[in-house]
Amino acid sequence: MDSLRSFAKRFTILALLGLMTTNLSGCRLVGGFAVTAGQFSKFWLATPPIPVSPYFTQMVEDTYWNEERYGKVPVLDPVEGENAPLYCMDTPSADEIIRALPDDTAGGFPFLAETTRNNVRMVVEPIVDKLDECRFYPMVGPARLHHCHYKCTVYFDKVVRSDWPIPFTHKDGTQEVVYIDHDHLIRCAGPDNK
Repeated sequence: MDSLRSFAKRFTILALLGLMTTNLSGCRLVGGFAVTAGQFSKFWLATPPIPVSPYFTQMVEDTYWNEERYGKVPVLDPVEGENAPLYCMDTPSADEIIRALPDDTAGGFPFLAETTRNNVRMVVEPIVDKLDECRFYPMVGPARLHHCHYKCTVYFDKVVRSDWPIPFTHKDGTQEVVYIDHDHLIRCAGPDNK
């Protein structure tokens, strides 16, 4: 019982000393945050700024980037002439191929478990190049669907590294295959109005 009382007495004295030295030293760690948040809320007429991890902002930016660049089906104007080339010309970019890979490099902790891809090489092979017949698509009108499918083989060195508690580095030659579709619509040309 005496040890419990002496512990409570020591803890109380240390807490009081800590509060007194924090306030008297000019440090505004405890109360300064509340005052600053209140001043921000008066200035912005809203809640004070809330810190957000860069991980979540990067996730939102990546979602918009994928939607803008790779998530929409383009509708092209009709190709003029009867011998006009109708073949796939837009091979997948390196950015699109890397984003299509399974993301095994995300979620690691710096210095504890990091996974990286080194010496990345890509081979892109067209698989399907087919043009469907003209039909009606809602919100587009009469159009033809052009199928462009690619097989993308990615070769890279997968490096798993940890610096703590036991430092190690493991390097493994890896091959991943990704199939990417670049389907697009081509409007059907109507009869000439003469």
